[in-house]
Amino acid sequence: MRIMTKRVYDPIGEDGVRILVDRLWPRGLSREGLRGLWLKDAAPSSDLRTWFRHEPDKWPEFRRRYFSELDARPLVVQRIAALAKEGPVTLLYASRDRERNQAVALRDYLEGLCNGT
Repeated sequence: MRIMTKRVYDPIGEDGVRILVDRLWPRGLSREGLRGLWLKDAAPSSDLRTWFRHEPDKWPEFRRRYFSELDARPLVVQRIAALAKEGPVTLLYASRDRERNQAVALRDYLEGLCNGT
């Protein structure tokens, strides 16, 4: 399984299936410009996103809470995992923070499922 992450504004490359995992549509991006799926149900809740505010010290707790939300959404998780088993998947996000965002956390969550952790 190959799961990558990329900022939605970055150029399209060999991304495989592109999946936007933001709850809100990214500013300045047309629907045609996405060239992929929008699975907003895979995004963190609005409350969690508002609480986190991309504050680095909240990252571990954000991941814990987001993983709990993902545990409660098995259908969307299974859909992404099934796509990743078929070929490369790129999880897209709009955040400027490339290291601490929901796409990175979701990739880690999915990889943990595959590794049995």
